[in-house]
Amino acid sequence: MNWKTVQRILGLLLMLFSLTMLPPVVISLIFNDHSWVSFLEGFGLTLLAGLLCWAPVFRARSDLRLRDGFLIVAAFWTVLGTFGAAPLFFDDSISLSFTDAVFESMSGLTTTGATILVGLDDLPKSILYYRQQLQWLGGMGIIVLAVAVLPMLGVGGMQLYRAETPGPVKDTKLTPRITETAKALWYVYLAFTTACSLSYLAAGMDWFDALCHAFSTVAIGGFSTHDLSIGYFDSAAVDIVAIIFMFAAGINFSLHFFAWRYVSIRHYNQDPEFRAYTVILIALSLFVVAVLFQYQYYASASDNIIEGVFQAVSIATTTGFTTDNFSMWPAALPVLLIFASFVGGSAGSTAGGIKVIRWLLIYKQGVREIARLVHPSAEIPVKLGNKAVPHRVVDAVWGFFSIYIVVFGVMMLVMMSTGLDQVTAFSAVAATLNNLGPGLGEVSSGFMTLSDTAKWVAVVGMLLGRLEIFTLLVLITPMFWRH
Repeated sequence: MNWKTVQRILGLLLMLFSLTMLPPVVISLIFNDHSWVSFLEGFGLTLLAGLLCWAPVFRARSDLRLRDGFLIVAAFWTVLGTFGAAPLFFDDSISLSFTDAVFESMSGLTTTGATILVGLDDLPKSILYYRQQLQWLGGMGIIVLAVAVLPMLGVGGMQLYRAETPGPVKDTKLTPRITETAKALWYVYLAFTTACSLSYLAAGMDWFDALCHAFSTVAIGGFSTHDLSIGYFDSAAVDIVAIIFMFAAGINFSLHFFAWRYVSIRHYNQDPEFRAYTVILIALSLFVVAVLFQYQYYASASDNIIEGVFQAVSIATTTGFTTDNFSMWPAALPVLLIFASFVGGSAGSTAGGIKVIRWLLIYKQGVREIARLVHPSAEIPVKLGNKAVPHRVVDAVWGFFSIYIVVFGVMMLVMMSTGLDQVTAFSAVAATLNNLGPGLGEVSSGFMTLSDTAKWVAVVGMLLGRLEIFTLLVLITPMFWRH
């Protein structure tokens, strides 16, 4: 383990991250909300910690190895999420405990969107902006992690990227190409954010809400500046803009990269994961709308359609925006939507969940096993498009799926042991492990009523979900630390 190199990189990350606490100072001065001091305190603390971490080893230049990569990726969200809580902890206007501040910060950075804050409409603008900014930065971090780093680590089949369609990264090790890729992805991400912000402006939001909601929409985060989330605006135009950009943000960003680089959209339809992702969202939306019509839940046909499609896309992509309390919807719709979050968006997107590509491979392997019953001697490969998927990747996907279910079960039992009922415990784990945000039961309107123990379990769930589970679990295995 190259401890000095790992320490140097974490120190640099902390110093860079400290700079993200300065824009809220500007927002605080613009709106005169008197919260700028807490952000300066957070900036100073984070900068000092980064400097103390970096200074003793700033000359370390050893090449990173596989184990170093796992440690850095896990520490990236753990350390930055913890220090990101500093301004929230220091601010007197919200008076958060350390647990609540870390929960809110980690929820933002992992783009989960679960919250313990109430009365958002009355909070300082700088605090509201900072929460949205955390999600936006976390969303970009996720894309770089998924497209540039996780394939190198070979985590749970993530090395499968673009088995058929050309993408931005083909390398299996850290090279200068990753720097170029990350830079290009930033351009794509900024373009999406700008387009989303301008679209919200055109739909009737003011500049502050447009910018903040663009941050959380493109990051598939779900934080809002209002307690009623997107429902606050009561606007079909705003809902439609959100639907479009949530759908786009749930697509593998390597496909967006390809479209940006070659000015072509043909490759979208050639990608099997994109086709599956689109079919799933359309089928789910149609079913939800049909049930709402059957129960005549909303007075007008347009409300049934827009509300149904919005909530289906928001929950399925793990964004977590709401226009209504879907936990009160009729029949099995609330549970169906929570189940949809287990699928999530595409790999390489800002979405959470198990990811469409893994479910597609599980489905294809299931079909293959049925075919083997009829033709036991046949060699039937699992294919994506016209290419056979390596056995190693299929095994990794099954391994990931198995660990996901085990982790979910353990977390649910721990949640229930803190006094939560089954529905609340189930949805709380689903909301955090899938990086979704809203849940059912006691957490339908937020996690503020949970005990500190349950909140820390939720924080662990957010990290596990965002880091694809294996990346974090591998750190607790004895073999990882053996020389």
